Amino acid sequence: MDAADKKKLSERDICTKFITPALTQSGWDQHYHLREEVNVTDGLVLVNGNSVSRAKPRRADYILYYKPNIPIAVIEAKDNNHIVGAGMQQALAYAEMMDIPFAFSSNGDGFLLHDRSDSYEPMEHELTLAEFPRPTDLWTRYRKWKGLDERKEQIITQGYYIDDVRKMPRYYQVNAINRTIETIANGQDRVLLVMATGTGKTYTAFQIIWRLWKSGTKKRILFLADRNILVDQTKTNDFKPFGSAMTKITNRQVDKSYEIYLSLYQAVSGNEEERNIYKQFSHDFFDLIIVDECHRGSAADDAMWREILDYFKTATHIGLTATPKETKYVSSVHYFGKPVYEYSLKQGIEDGFLAPYRVYRIDLDKDLQGWRPTRGQKDKYGVEIEDRIFNQKDFDRSLVLEHRTELVARKISDFLKNTGRYDKTIVFCENIDHAERIRSCLVNENADLVKENGRYIVRITGDSPDGKAELDNFIMPDSKYPVIATTSKLMGTGVDAQTCKLIVIDKRIESMSEFKQIIGRGTRINEDYNKFFFTIMDFRKVSELFADPDFDGEPLDGSRYDPTDPIAPPLPKPPGEGMKRYVVNDVPVSVVAERVQYMAADGKLITESLEDYTKKNVTRQYATLNAFMNSWTKAEQKTVILEELEEQGVLFEALQEQVGKDYDPFDLICHVVFGQPPMSRRERAAKVRKANYFTKYGEQARKVLDAPLSKYSDGGITDIESMEVLRVDPFTTFGTPLEIVNTIFGGSANYMSAIRRLEQCLYTAEC
Repeated sequence: MDAADKKKLSERDICTKFITPALTQSGWDQHYHLREEVNVTDGLVLVNGNSVSRAKPRRADYILYYKPNIPIAVIEAKDNNHIVGAGMQQALAYAEMMDIPFAFSSNGDGFLLHDRSDSYEPMEHELTLAEFPRPTDLWTRYRKWKGLDERKEQIITQGYYIDDVRKMPRYYQVNAINRTIETIANGQDRVLLVMATGTGKTYTAFQIIWRLWKSGTKKRILFLADRNILVDQTKTNDFKPFGSAMTKITNRQVDKSYEIYLSLYQAVSGNEEERNIYKQFSHDFFDLIIVDECHRGSAADDAMWREILDYFKTATHIGLTATPKETKYVSSVHYFGKPVYEYSLKQGIEDGFLAPYRVYRIDLDKDLQGWRPTRGQKDKYGVEIEDRIFNQKDFDRSLVLEHRTELVARKISDFLKNTGRYDKTIVFCENIDHAERIRSCLVNENADLVKENGRYIVRITGDSPDGKAELDNFIMPDSKYPVIATTSKLMGTGVDAQTCKLIVIDKRIESMSEFKQIIGRGTRINEDYNKFFFTIMDFRKVSELFADPDFDGEPLDGSRYDPTDPIAPPLPKPPGEGMKRYVVNDVPVSVVAERVQYMAADGKLITESLEDYTKKNVTRQYATLNAFMNSWTKAEQKTVILEELEEQGVLFEALQEQVGKDYDPFDLICHVVFGQPPMSRRERAAKVRKANYFTKYGEQARKVLDAPLSKYSDGGITDIESMEVLRVDPFTTFGTPLEIVNTIFGGSANYMSAIRRLEQCLYTAEC
């Protein structure tokens, strides 16, 4: 093929005709070593009002594997109109994301190699198509980079568990698994993995255990969690492939014939010596112990899991958490060491693996202004109230304002009536008493649905066996009831509520760890149940923690922990626990302010007004009204411009909620960004009907063109530009899409030309 013809080929053609043959000739098997067009991410979920779309996923043209799930090289391809290294920046970005040492770029003439392992000289150099390295060549360099001897290589190359549906771990899970295996192969006995809630920590733990177990590196393993439901979920779901080799420790009974043990901390330890059943095992019985949610009691010397780890001190210890603790007295890093891998909530949202959120903040007058009783005032039970100013930190602890509780329940119920009354909801309360009062008020606000099923609203707290029994039903995606759960602490961590769409916070939260855990209850995406994002309803200004640098800061380095400090005393009880509580039922409470905050395309909450945010994003591309109008007029498909603006973060549906639902996105931009008076869609459609536009066409064509105009009045520009609209009423009365296009308009080109002229008449003075 000559050079001129080669430049006519598409990027895909370059891959098929030049790059893939070069790889196979170098010994890279297409079915074993090589994956093409790999979606590394799913693409950020873009929330626009109540509708969602996705940004484009990050896609690597080629990923090369030495063995399945051991990636070793990435290749970014470009067509032949680019130079050979044009794709290198993109390839390096993927290589860094995926812990890959070798990055290549190609335009079909050859390859540019970038070596992140420092085994090639120079670091970047060009290769011909015939010079692409063989798998063994790159693996030799990989082994040198990782410092692998034969023993370490045997551990690291042990295969993953592959299920029947060939579930592929996500890139960050591969990173976490491989880094952990490498760390253990290198002799480190304490390992910390930090992965955001909803990113599959248990699945990651399973693959780590599977590979170490199958390679014979670790023969007996103990998996510890602090909730019975977590142990049961793990045994039934992710750990199921262990089959008969696995057991759950129950009834404080020990059977030493198994290899994989699952247990609650509480099931194997206790305050009394005879209750510490883990001591029935010898000190060296377990080779590996994994502590799930290790932030709970994190690294405190008297924590239950610390007793167990100290007893089995010859085993390798792995801590899993979404929220490592770093305080003066408690440090995950001090015990486990720096995280070998960290995957944050922010990164999970940007990659499209976790659900983004919007914040609905509601400020109440008594919360902002405080409340002081009159001299000698008594509560509803006749108890004289202490004369002082009560503020937000007192509410539902030392002081109960019943009208405040009723107002919170009303705002929650009103929100659900507008969005979906069967959307799973968790209400986080100050304490068990508060959770019960909120439950009762919610029942009164939703009496119609409670009459249909008494389990519509339940309190799920540690003191309620009936409520705790409903926890499994709440988290099961296909279980309709319960819908609303009120809680204090029980549901704050480890509960896999995949379909939870509303998180209500009516409690003070001063711990970043607790805040992250609560937010994590809503971060899972479940496409089968239309769960792509969630809402945080904040009554206590807790969402201000999103602006705290610690919310998603740099990986922990232990700098805030001083190991020379003496062991700290136990933390005091939270304020309000065990103190006198006044209940007041005659103080009115009202809403002072409420606003919705959306998540921007960069993963941060929009703190400015929606109008200012829109103006900033649009003017980045269109500095003037004329620039926007010219681009809009010339565009053959207006929806392409709208999609580009949405990807940049413009929230059209949210703007419609604030400015007016009858306005087209075109008018929203002209009005909000450039200060032009808007026209409603119906006004624009009426303008077209009054003009001479339809006189250019015959009777049948006029009737056909009036139909998309009517649809525009109701739905907007999307309904005009889609050919699919020809398949629905009223178009079907004119015939099939083919008959409409060919018989009435004389071909698709003429039909689309008529549609473009219709759009021109809609948006300009030219008809």
